[in-house]
Amino acid sequence: MMESENTLFVFIDVQGKLADMMHDKDNLFDNLRRMIRCVHALKLPVIWTEQNPDKVGRTTPEFAKMLHPARPLPKMTFSCCGSDSFMTLLERVGRRQVVLAGIETHVCVYQTARDLKERGYDVEVLADAVSSRTAQNKQFGLDKIQACGAGLTTVESLLFELMRTAEHPAFKTVLEAIK
Repeated sequence: MMESENTLFVFIDVQGKLADMMHDKDNLFDNLRRMIRCVHALKLPVIWTEQNPDKVGRTTPEFAKMLHPARPLPKMTFSCCGSDSFMTLLERVGRRQVVLAGIETHVCVYQTARDLKERGYDVEVLADAVSSRTAQNKQFGLDKIQACGAGLTTVESLLFELMRTAEHPAFKTVLEAIK
C-alpha cells in the first residue's frame, strides 16, 4: 500500500507537440489534471521532468502552471534515473514509494519504472494517466512495467489508498477533483 508520508509523484515529459499526439489524449489530460490537483491537496512532493526540451518543447502550459512551484528537470536520457539532477532530487526527498504519470508509456515511463525498481523503490504507474502515440505501444509499456515488478493503478484508486479514510483532511478536495 502506498502511504502519503512516504510517496512522491513524478510527472514525466508531458510536453510540446508530442503531448498532443497521445492516444486518448483527452482522457489522459483529464486524469493528469485530477492527479496534480490532488497531489497538492495531499502535500506530496513532485518531481517534474522534460525530455530534451530544446527539441521536444516545454511542458504543456496548463500543467506547468498547475505543477508550480515545482520546476522542470531537463533530461536527455529516456529513464529519469539516468539524470543526475533527478537522482539527486529523488534522494534528497527521501521517499521510497514513487508514483509515475506522463508520456510515453513504452519509453520514458517504462524505463523509469524499471530503473527505480532496480534501485529498490516501490513503484506504481497510473495506468489512466500515462499514454503513448498508439494504444498498442501504451499496452506494451504497461505489460513491461508489470513484468519488471512495478504496480499499475488508477488515479482514483491511488488517491483513496493514500487517504485511507473519509476523515482525511484532503478528502473533500479529492472527491471534488474526481467527479
